[in-house]
Amino acid sequence: MLGFIKSIVQFLGVNVESAKLTAIFITESGGKPMQLVETVNVIKEGGLEGDRYNSGKGYWHRVEACQVTLISEHDLILAEKGSSLTFRHGEHRRNLVVSGLKTKQLEGKMFRIGEVLFSYDKKRPPCGYLNKIEGKGRALALSYNSGVCIKVLQGGRISIGDDIEIIKK
Repeated sequence: MLGFIKSIVQFLGVNVESAKLTAIFITESGGKPMQLVETVNVIKEGGLEGDRYNSGKGYWHRVEACQVTLISEHDLILAEKGSSLTFRHGEHRRNLVVSGLKTKQLEGKMFRIGEVLFSYDKKRPPCGYLNKIEGKGRALALSYNSGVCIKVLQGGRISIGDDIEIIKK
C-alpha cells in the first residue's frame, strides 16, 4: 500500500523525500547570459546579490517586476517534452530551479530555502523578449509552465542542495 501511495504522490509531482534547490542562476543585466552559481546571498525585499532584478538592470516593466523568479524541474520537463528545445542551462531565464514540488504548491504560502524566507508573489508568464535572447520558440514551449515570482521576506544565503520547507500560512 505504501508503494502505491508513493507512486500517486510522485505522479502528482511531489517528491516524498524532500523538495530541493537544484540550480541558482543570476545575470548582471537583462539580455546577458545566465550564470550558474553554487551559492548566493539573498537581500531582504531585493533579490539575489549580483542579479539584474536586485540591481534594477533587467528587461521588464516595473509593474511586472519580480524580486526573484523560480521554476520547477517539473515545469522544465513539460517544456522540453513539447518541443525540441532544452532548458537545462538557464535558457528559461529564471533564478531558482527546484525539484520535488510543483510551483502551484507554493501559491499563497511562505517557504524557506536555506537561511532565506520567501513568499509566493505571482505567476511569471514568459515574454517575447525570451525568444529574442534565447532563441525562437522558447516562450511558447514554456507557455503555462514558466515559473513564478517570489518575494524575499528574510535575507540570508542559499546554496544548491538546500531543502525547501513550506510553511503553512
